[in-house]
Amino acid sequence: MTESEARDDAVDVIQRELTAFSRRARGRAAELHPELSLVAYSILDLVLERDGCQAADVAAQFLLDKSTVSRQVGALEQLGYLEREIDPANRRNHILRATPEGRAAARKAERTRRAAFTARFADWSDEDVRTLARLLVRYNHG
Repeated sequence: MTESEARDDAVDVIQRELTAFSRRARGRAAELHPELSLVAYSILDLVLERDGCQAADVAAQFLLDKSTVSRQVGALEQLGYLEREIDPANRRNHILRATPEGRAAARKAERTRRAAFTARFADWSDEDVRTLARLLVRYNHG
């Protein structure tokens, strides 16, 4: 096998494994709330990470159209996980903020996620876990 063929095979494996990872992540989103999609779950995470952001920021971060973001934000608002506040810098805009209920739900989901990852890595060496972390950061910043 040539180096080019070996690289192509490796890319195929990466694509397949990341797809499997994505499917599991969608399934785990239900642990936060049974009616919460992976997109809504990701939006809540982003809002918490940034301590508030605009819907346009969410759309740009996840490459989503505005209608998708609007529906997901609406679902999070109905669940009591997000609220909108007027942006003091531009009163025509709103800042999305997590509510105390949203923060609590996200903390609970984070504990569940961490336990699941810890279990999957139980037989990995510390070096392997650190290597995967480093490579994922590199991939996501690429």
